[in-house]
Amino acid sequence: MGTLSLNDCEDVSIPLPWGHLAGRWYGNRSERPILALHGWQDNLGTFDTLIPLLPDYLGVLCIDLPGHGHSSRLPKGIQYDFVNFAFIIGRVMQEYKWSKVSLLGHSMGAILSFIYSSLAPHTVDLVILIEGVINPFARLDLDISAFNIERCLQEVDRMAINEVTNYEPTSYSMEHFCQFVHTCTVEAVSKELAPHLLKRSVHRSQLYPDKYYTLKDNRTKCAVELELSLELAAEMARCIREKPVLILKGAESPFICERDEEVLSILRAQNSDLEFHELQGNHYIHLCNAEACAAHIVPFLRRHRPPSRIDNSQRKQHKL
Repeated sequence: MGTLSLNDCEDVSIPLPWGHLAGRWYGNRSERPILALHGWQDNLGTFDTLIPLLPDYLGVLCIDLPGHGHSSRLPKGIQYDFVNFAFIIGRVMQEYKWSKVSLLGHSMGAILSFIYSSLAPHTVDLVILIEGVINPFARLDLDISAFNIERCLQEVDRMAINEVTNYEPTSYSMEHFCQFVHTCTVEAVSKELAPHLLKRSVHRSQLYPDKYYTLKDNRTKCAVELELSLELAAEMARCIREKPVLILKGAESPFICERDEEVLSILRAQNSDLEFHELQGNHYIHLCNAEACAAHIVPFLRRHRPPSRIDNSQRKQHKL
């Protein structure tokens, strides 16, 4: 069997009450794919280097979460939060009439996969968590919460003014954006790999054709994080039983840390098919060290989502 190709894909648009959810379905479209969720402030391009290493008998549906990439922004006056992001998994399942879902998530996408798996475990048949289980940085901080409320209100006002004036955001060179990604990820993403995260988050300027401006909804920067107490996180972990779970951690990253230990212990005790691997690299191991990630993901998928007997000639058909 071969591997997926970035060229063998179909762009999809999933209706939402306020707009649409943009996605890209790679490979086999004759049966239920893996659903891939990106991290905070990223988009489906984050999986570009991993996709070509995955087996071609299984499709992968990567989505842009609301306010990210090419997906619609939330309506004005609504603030982003982690729980609503988790609900998106259910909306995708509803659109394609899936009774089960196979989840692959990075960072925030991994946290959302953990949340959803604990809330609806009967609908999840496997979970791949890359650099995230529970949010290691979520703390109830009144000062930060007050700041985010004010920041979000200011952003809503700014959006309203821009709509009236047809204002184009400040534009920059692609080199500037690549350096920005490199800096903001604490040099986890090289400037050479940065375009994978930029191609769906910037747009060419109409005023300065050699420059670009950001497409992101700035309200995502002040999203309400789900502050999980260790007690609640442990209780959520107890809801996930007898599931194949693969967890990949970057050795140089703090995202899976001591705070996760009780949750990981519970998951290990209740899921005999749990695997945990620490790989060389940082928070973006799936993008920067995709080969090492694929070395564990591919056999995991072959064990728990083995090839079906569907004829290859049928695989291009979009039937579920």
